[in-house]
Amino acid sequence: MAQAQAGDPFAEYALADPFIPCAFLWQPGMRVAGVDEVGRGPLVGAVVTAAVVLDPQYPIAGLADSKKISEKKRLALEYEIKTHALGWSLGRAEPDEIDQLNILHATMLAMQRAVAALPLDVQAVLIDGNRVPSLPCLAQAVVKGDGRVPAISAASILAKVARDREMHDLHLRYPQYGFDRHKGYPTAVHRAALEQHGALAEHRRSFGPVAAAIAQGNLF
Repeated sequence: MAQAQAGDPFAEYALADPFIPCAFLWQPGMRVAGVDEVGRGPLVGAVVTAAVVLDPQYPIAGLADSKKISEKKRLALEYEIKTHALGWSLGRAEPDEIDQLNILHATMLAMQRAVAALPLDVQAVLIDGNRVPSLPCLAQAVVKGDGRVPAISAASILAKVARDREMHDLHLRYPQYGFDRHKGYPTAVHRAALEQHGALAEHRRSFGPVAAAIAQGNLF
């Protein structure tokens, strides 16, 4: 693990891959939000985003890409993030917005909504990936940022926990689709359920397997 230097922006966190922003000049005391999304690939439900501003006085151990830690660990970290962060928020774009805009533009919209919902002003935003939505502040995309920048890791955890809860709730309503297992992704189980039971109102109609089911008259 790399050793942080005193002047590094994230010196208070034990990063395996230290990151220094280049799209803006880091200044001590700068409030920077990390932003990430969950749910671009599923056939059902919203794409969910989160924005997090961590508190340097309360570093949170164990922050990492949400996909690489267990559900139990994610839930524990969710509590710590919501308790100790300077601010956090969620954003989303619904299935009908995804169908109207396409998944990329809907994801950008959901990120804008998360940043706008933050309970405090920020000077800059770091976003996981390689694209940046239009924002009223400085912003930079960070490839694999959910494993490099603590605030982005925190955002990925909040977004995943929130969306997984939504999939659990959807499972309780429609247990025959198996949403508690595949979380809406186009697995063989999900595709078979689409063919057998039809598309739900929550399904994304612009996505191929859902469009095919609807074309065959398969509606729940």
